[in-house]
Amino acid sequence: MTYFRLRRSKKSPGIRRGCPCVTSVTEQSISPIAVRKPKRTNVSLSHDRFESTQVIRKGKHVLPHVARLCLIATFLEDGIRMWVQWNEQREYMDMNWGCGKFLATSFVLINLLGQIGGCVMVLGQLKVSIACWILFAIVILQTIAYSVLWDIQFLLRNLALIGALLLVLAESRGEARSLFAGIPSLGENKPKSFMQLAGRILLAFMFITLIRFELSFMQILQDIVGSILMVLVTIGYKTKLSSLILVALLTILNLYHNAWWTIPSYKPLRDFLKYDFFQTLSVIGGLLMIVSLGPGGVSMDEHKKKW
Repeated sequence: MTYFRLRRSKKSPGIRRGCPCVTSVTEQSISPIAVRKPKRTNVSLSHDRFESTQVIRKGKHVLPHVARLCLIATFLEDGIRMWVQWNEQREYMDMNWGCGKFLATSFVLINLLGQIGGCVMVLGQLKVSIACWILFAIVILQTIAYSVLWDIQFLLRNLALIGALLLVLAESRGEARSLFAGIPSLGENKPKSFMQLAGRILLAFMFITLIRFELSFMQILQDIVGSILMVLVTIGYKTKLSSLILVALLTILNLYHNAWWTIPSYKPLRDFLKYDFFQTLSVIGGLLMIVSLGPGGVSMDEHKKKW
């Protein structure tokens, strides 16, 4: 009742012209200092947002090219090795399989042309889907020819490499088109989303090969951090951040464990470390591709947008 009477009364103390509370509020509301401060803050915030947006846009243009270059590194290195070690590769295939000079030469030639040609097509964005299928065939052919099926570590690395290629194939697929011109499509590109999911799962196999059951603090910490990040990338939660951390972790481990340039050229260990180094670099390219493309439709990050 008191509040109602105050609002109805014309002689209420709260609406007098000389009331000190009204005067103080009015002076503060028209004070030039109180008005200018928010404007300065808004200008500075908008300027910072503009600069950060420009940096993100520039990074988005460069990142896919860096990802593709890292991803095809192992194919490019292996194709060059087929050319440099032409006779050694032919003799190796002939001795291991007893297939004769013709089939051994055909195997080396297919690997040479398929890998270098596929790399050029991926980098030049020329028929990328065909290039990916060529490189898929090369991975499967080498898995059988070099008896990788019986070595679980090499098999998991090859599966991770296939996952990286799936992400390149997903990138080459356009978004789903609308049935009506000028109207954006509300549906998802399901084949692309499932390829991104399969690529994430297969890339995680690389970290299984890095897990070692050793009783040292650094190794235990590496196993725990790597396993957590691997699970986050697989399910698609905080995917871009997790992928970036994995890129940094893999780069450090790759430079430390696979330093092939420190081994003399006459030792066989140099070729093994070189192979592991460039294969890991390709998986790093796959992770960078996840950062560029995003996790896809089949992920927790995408479903969070619908909650």
